[in-house]
Amino acid sequence: MRRTLRFAAPCVRRLRFTGLRMRLAAAFTAVALLASVLASGISYVLLRRVMLQRAQDAVLNDVRATLAQQVPPDLPPDVEPLVEAALEDALSSEPGRKATAVPVLGHGGPGLPPPGLLDVPVTSEFARRAMRGVVFQRVDRNGTPYLLVGARVSTWPAPAEPWRTTPPMVFVSASLRREAADLALFTRTLLIADAAALAAALALALLATGGVLRPVRRLGAAARALGEGRLDTRVRVQGRDELADLAETFNRTAQALERTVTELRAMEAASRRFVADVSHELRTPLTSMIAMTDVLAEEAAEDGGGAAARLVADETRRLGTLVEHLIEISRFDAGAAALVLDDVNVADAVGATLEARGWREDVAVEGPADLFVRLDPRRFDVIVANLAGNALKHGLPPVSLRFGRPEGEDAGGVRVVVADRGPGLPADVAPVVFDRFVKAEAARTRSEGSGLGLSIARENALLHGGTLEAANGPEGGAVFTLWLPDGTAEELL
Repeated sequence: MRRTLRFAAPCVRRLRFTGLRMRLAAAFTAVALLASVLASGISYVLLRRVMLQRAQDAVLNDVRATLAQQVPPDLPPDVEPLVEAALEDALSSEPGRKATAVPVLGHGGPGLPPPGLLDVPVTSEFARRAMRGVVFQRVDRNGTPYLLVGARVSTWPAPAEPWRTTPPMVFVSASLRREAADLALFTRTLLIADAAALAAALALALLATGGVLRPVRRLGAAARALGEGRLDTRVRVQGRDELADLAETFNRTAQALERTVTELRAMEAASRRFVADVSHELRTPLTSMIAMTDVLAEEAAEDGGGAAARLVADETRRLGTLVEHLIEISRFDAGAAALVLDDVNVADAVGATLEARGWREDVAVEGPADLFVRLDPRRFDVIVANLAGNALKHGLPPVSLRFGRPEGEDAGGVRVVVADRGPGLPADVAPVVFDRFVKAEAARTRSEGSGLGLSIARENALLHGGTLEAANGPEGGAVFTLWLPDGTAEELL
């Protein structure tokens, strides 16, 4: 049945700050924050300019109007002190303002107000500029902004009294504390608005990226399921965007892969059945042929010849061995191979294997006589026979077989090492020496085997839950190392 992944979320999802979702959310949030900061900055600059311009215009207009009202065009004599007092009272009537009137000195130079009369000091340069008209300057003192205004009103003395002095200079300091407080409140409001906009942008970015990345996660989960061998995995196609096209492409690819793999598996199964069937069909006639060729070889030997008959008998036995190996391989491929475990004395089992094949004098055996391991004695016999026979046929003497407990304390089982003094394994053969039908005639004296012995040995080792490795010894020659545990892997667990 075809499987469709509607959603794929792991049981425990770890927050990855380098993930695509976090990067997209960070990008969206950065854009929103930049836009909010720009808007807030422009608003602040414009509002500040408007507020300060309004306060400045109000003070300047008030100064000009007061001067025009309090100072007549023709100033009568002996009333200048009264005019100065009236100016100071009129200009200081607004909250936060202080004003003072200073007479012009006799030589025409500007006068400076005494310290303390205004909130900010008046410099000589500012006073000189005030001689030419109304001037102003924003001053920050002790963290409070002030507007300093200076002015001199031009009047004409009476024609009969040219000795009368000109009207006084006026200096006014106006506090801009209220405007600064309004700007501070506006700034706090902008910061709060920016923070709210940032939080909203982050939430919207996470929602948006979640909607975009959810199909990507489904595709990732489907790809992992496909890699684990669930070829019937499909993803649900939603919408008509690029992600939907990607999901549809994935489904088509998965369908084609499932079809191809199914066909390959069917062909492989058919090949295995063919090999198994042919091997079983060949076993019976080969058994008869081996018996007949042995009889013919014996009869030919009695007549003084028989070389051809012996050759036929040897090749027939070799063909029988190949058939037996193919049958054994077919059992492994079909998963029908099973273990029959028993407590085995390793020394006795190794000795029986070598004795049965006439190799007792050709292989030097070394190991404890009281080592018992729980394993399948028949399959252990096959492994030892293949390793020892391979060393005798393809290596050079002396051939040694050492067995014992592994060096690791927790390993257990038995470790068997078979070594020879031959040319060793070629570099191109060593990685594939346990593959089926692998031979190395260029490095060996003869290659009469079926090419399945080492493969069968390794399959038997894996069936026990052990390992079989091949390498070249430091002094030359091939070294095969076998490790089998005590019992099956399930028993060890």
